Amino acid sequence: MYKLIDTTLKKNRLVNPELLKRQDNFNKKCQDIGITLTDDKSERLLNYLSLLLKWNKAFNLTAITNPEEALNLHLLDSVSVSPAISNYETLLDVGTGGGLPGIPLAIINPEKQFTLLDTNSKKTRFLKQVVYELGLTNVTVINQRVQDFENQSGYACILSRAFASLADIVQWTEHLLAADGHWLAMKGQYPQQELDELPETTELVSAQEVKLPGVNASRWFIYLKQKQSASCKK
Repeated sequence: MYKLIDTTLKKNRLVNPELLKRQDNFNKKCQDIGITLTDDKSERLLNYLSLLLKWNKAFNLTAITNPEEALNLHLLDSVSVSPAISNYETLLDVGTGGGLPGIPLAIINPEKQFTLLDTNSKKTRFLKQVVYELGLTNVTVINQRVQDFENQSGYACILSRAFASLADIVQWTEHLLAADGHWLAMKGQYPQQELDELPETTELVSAQEVKLPGVNASRWFIYLKQKQSASCKK
């Protein structure tokens, strides 16, 4: 049974000390990419990452265990997606793993609804604990194969971070995309070969390169949609 924690009374109690002393620098990096965090959102983000690192030993949630690296390569990387989802109200984070980017995005965008889906029951148990401890009322966690998951209304945006090739993402999730919805895939390099392998029913909407402060790597946001003739919800 999960223990509920009143985060309004226990601010910063969950935060890894190594992360807490980097909070101001993290907030500044977010500002550098156009995202201003309130104190509450910043604390929740650090609480989440602290939980991720704490539970990692038992649940194998991430290969990155250094707090500073996790702050940049996980948290800042996920936060950078927030401006890219401004036009979507319902989002599915498919193959969410330890909750990246879904949990950070849900913390920053409480007005949006997020579904986090993964087949690994240990990881979804962890995510349910995070939802309870951080009081995230806009997050639903699903432990199921994406091919078997159903949502009648569909999602305005289907997110993917380090999950699968673009063609596989489209094939496995097209039944979950709302009419006029978009896929948004995060890639480390421009995925020309993957784009060439997309089915004829899918097209590239746009590709945006994002560079993160303090990170010697680029990130590409790839927007896809169904072509007009195939865009009706199945």
